[in-house]
Amino acid sequence: MNNFDLEKLINEKLSSHQFDDIVPNGLQIEGRSTVKKIITGVTACQDLLNKALYYNVDAIIVHHGYFWKNESRYIHNMQKERLKTILINDINLYSWHLPLDAHKKLGNNAQIAKKLNISIKGNILPYVFWGTMDNKITSDELVERIKNKFQITPIHLYQNAPSYIHRIAWCSGRGQNFIKQAYKLGIDAFLTGEISEETMHIAKELGIHFFSLGHHITEKDGIKSLGNWLKAKYHLDVQFVNIHNPA
Repeated sequence: MNNFDLEKLINEKLSSHQFDDIVPNGLQIEGRSTVKKIITGVTACQDLLNKALYYNVDAIIVHHGYFWKNESRYIHNMQKERLKTILINDINLYSWHLPLDAHKKLGNNAQIAKKLNISIKGNILPYVFWGTMDNKITSDELVERIKNKFQITPIHLYQNAPSYIHRIAWCSGRGQNFIKQAYKLGIDAFLTGEISEETMHIAKELGIHFFSLGHHITEKDGIKSLGNWLKAKYHLDVQFVNIHNPA
């Protein structure tokens, strides 16, 4: 498949034009024109780039790419090595950020709902979802479900929180700052990737459960799902590579 055709079809699938993002979505670095073999991953770190060389791929597709608005414009040190690896080896680098958080079927938040058996009811923001558990469950039951599905033990804040969880909101990645907006919907719990110092006080004073699973953990499944879609629909050779990251 042509590298720009691949960008176009994923942009259309994820409705990328609808998002005012802090990072470019799509083909960030142009490589060879024909794409047959792809690896996907959460972040375009050097370890993932080295895997791309090992597997001799034509393209890398990630959730966290390059050229963020708050990044330095100087190409030094780490960034120099990353870009050199990509350019010398003529590899295409694609990245989709908010479009992959928000997609109703392939996205990170949709995949969280699927794993935890949450019925999606709507959005607080395009990338902040809310829904309901099929039945009211205790926080201990939800912790066990998270452990089983994500193979991690979440940070769980629960002071002053209700005995049962029915209405829940969630946001993959760095979503802890949306807890106050979610609270206005009358939720029992909020789930995200990261946690900040102030989160404990906010959850306690609002009287809701808060779960932090880790940024990387909550954003693995969207990129995996996108890769599986490409494999099934376009018969491309796509492999997800997990670079371990507990944060």
